[in-house]
Amino acid sequence: MNKLLIFDTTLRDGEQAAGASLNIQEKLEIARALEALGVDIIEAGFPVTSPGDFEAVKRIAAEIRGCTVCGLARANPKDIDRAWEALQKARDPRIHVFISSSEVHMVHQLKKSREEVLSLARDMVARAKGYCSNIEFSPMDASRSDPQFIYALLEAVIDAGATTLNIPDTVGYAMPFEFGGLIEGIFNNVPNIDRAVISVHCHDDLGLSVANSLEAVRRGARQVECTVNGIGERAGNAALEEVVMAISTRPDLYDVTTSINTELIYPTSRLVSQRTGFPVQPNKSVVGANAFRHQSGIHQDGVIKMPKTYEIMDPKTVGVPASSLVLGKLSGRHAFKERLAELGYNLSECDFDRAFAAFKELADKKKEVTDRDIESLVAEEQRTVIEAYHLDRLQVTCGDRGIPTAAVRLIGPGGKVLEDAALGTGPVDAVYKAINRLVGVPNRLTEFSITSITAGIDAIGEVFIRIESEGVSYSGRGADTDVIVSSAKAYMNALNRLLAVRMNGQAKTPSGTVN
Repeated sequence: MNKLLIFDTTLRDGEQAAGASLNIQEKLEIARALEALGVDIIEAGFPVTSPGDFEAVKRIAAEIRGCTVCGLARANPKDIDRAWEALQKARDPRIHVFISSSEVHMVHQLKKSREEVLSLARDMVARAKGYCSNIEFSPMDASRSDPQFIYALLEAVIDAGATTLNIPDTVGYAMPFEFGGLIEGIFNNVPNIDRAVISVHCHDDLGLSVANSLEAVRRGARQVECTVNGIGERAGNAALEEVVMAISTRPDLYDVTTSINTELIYPTSRLVSQRTGFPVQPNKSVVGANAFRHQSGIHQDGVIKMPKTYEIMDPKTVGVPASSLVLGKLSGRHAFKERLAELGYNLSECDFDRAFAAFKELADKKKEVTDRDIESLVAEEQRTVIEAYHLDRLQVTCGDRGIPTAAVRLIGPGGKVLEDAALGTGPVDAVYKAINRLVGVPNRLTEFSITSITAGIDAIGEVFIRIESEGVSYSGRGADTDVIVSSAKAYMNALNRLLAVRMNGQAKTPSGTVN
């Protein structure tokens, strides 16, 4: 089998990343992008954890027709029944059953013997098989488990009906040669292994998730579980874009192909970053801002003469745009729409009108509007579509001799106008205190950072924040040429996320690390 299946778990494991919170509409939007990208399986969520996650999986299952839709379930009847309830309208539903297999997990977390775990795994896979034919099984913490127990467990679940066997490096512990050896050992010691596809799910605690995944592919695995931008629990998962482009760039080593439309990698990366609130670090492989930039004179000279001297990938193959239009205040609707298309945006007429108006407003402030300005602008407009409270006006006074003061006007539910003012230790502190008095949701600011989108004194400043409420983190982003306004927008974005989760009952039930 020379086809490598790409199993995307951005909407499940990716959302487990601390501070990530996606509402149902955002999950649907990402699911549509993943379908267009060409992933083979979308793990849409963990249905039993909350009503919001159940509804998201159900809606994705009903809408997505171009790939398998999967729901996660622990090895217990309630989880499996709930997963099937959410998945039953999918064109090709998959139930993913997992249970811990390492001694440390079985003794301290499950408090079960090996015999009990094996029996439970076999029975619950059989239960899931009663609902649909596409069943995946994962022995959680497999890389720290006794290989002999893994072999016995996998043989039993294949006999019970599992068609995909996922081998997780749950805590990112394995070295590539060890993990490859585990995969090879499974092929050599599980007698009925020919009836299942071997999958891998690697975490990045030691920065080896992609290396471990690729070594597993080299040893015969034919499904890789990954996330866009590598987001996920703790240090994250194997990054989809890195796995796919490694396979694509080194066909001499990996005799496999994928169904991924690589030209959609960059826009999908940006969408996930915008919706989750996690910025992509500049030096990130494949999709980082510096991935195809050259500063050294020697490198620049080489790339000008022959791009392959220092670029092992053509930026266009991953959807990184090569700017051909300079946009400014004289640019019209057609030029703006062309640039949006080149950047991977296909907006509705209503969204386009709103984005074009914002572009014109920005162009009045800046001589030239760059691609990154446009990406930030579109993201800012899309962030304001669903909100309980809208920032209408903001006025700040501050200085080295004065007391920082902020006056804020919000438009609340039902169009109600809310106004207040507050003093603070600085202008941002004053703004946040005024907003808190109007919204009235207790929270604590845990992270605040400002990034310049482009160079120059007229650059857009993007603010990224995290707030915490009742033990749950929510991220927010805002962008504007005025960094105080950016700060206010970011805070409103985070508060609206918090309120959306509460209103929709989407708060997760703590269930520990999975896979």
